[in-house]
Amino acid sequence: MIPQAVADWLAQAGHGELRSRQPVSGGCINHGARLRMADGAGYFLKTNAFAPADMFAREAEGLAALSAVRSGLRIPQVFLCGADFLLLEDLAPAEPAPDYWQTLGRQLAALHSQPHAHFGFEHDNYLGTTPQPNPWTANGHEFFAQHRLLYQARLARRTGRLEAADLMAVERLAQCLLQLLPAQPAVLIHGDLWAGNAISDARGQPALIDPAAHYGWAEAELGMTALFGGFPTAFYAAYAEVANLTPGWRERLPIYNVYHLLNHLNLFGSGYLAQVQSVLRRFA
Repeated sequence: MIPQAVADWLAQAGHGELRSRQPVSGGCINHGARLRMADGAGYFLKTNAFAPADMFAREAEGLAALSAVRSGLRIPQVFLCGADFLLLEDLAPAEPAPDYWQTLGRQLAALHSQPHAHFGFEHDNYLGTTPQPNPWTANGHEFFAQHRLLYQARLARRTGRLEAADLMAVERLAQCLLQLLPAQPAVLIHGDLWAGNAISDARGQPALIDPAAHYGWAEAELGMTALFGGFPTAFYAAYAEVANLTPGWRERLPIYNVYHLLNHLNLFGSGYLAQVQSVLRRFA
């Protein structure tokens, strides 16, 4: 069903009546649908009757922040949001252009080239439906330790998805971050950049959706791109043309991905525990 607030907004938008609602598959948490109006105008509607009350508002803030940075990245425009829906520009995805991955690599590096004074974000937001704390923090190692690794690990321990020994291993890893990870500036990152959240627009050019945006480490963003199949080599080569990658960055990516693996453990259950434990055995 289309939320009444969306139906009212569409009725007032001047496009005529709603002609079609086409469900879009692929989302693990929310429902997606492409709306087509009588005059041909299109919108993309995300709904979730069980979403936290501010989840879509926080996503809209992340999209606005990404749009405000001059990087060349296509970010869908937000038209309306409510407690259980988000109405967006329909990007009408087409076949990716031949240079899609190279363009995405350069544009993401441009996004990451603009440092910020602190880590965090204007508000706490969500990674999936898991709360993501974003208090303004001067120290990146402290931010990643306390508000990324330990937050997720303690949540998993409280719900019984993580044993006490595993929590202790995460705590040891958090204590070692200064030795394992180089100092890096805070930059605006998408925050949940796996392959499913990088799509192509109607011209086949890169576009980003479903952010968990905040000011964090660029290497942490690259970590997520390497998880769940990873991005092709052309993407990383193009990224390196614009950004200065610190030697050893590839070997460090699993450390950043403990955060995302713990989140998947919290969201989807024990199927991700072995991956968490594998990284902890290597680094903690």
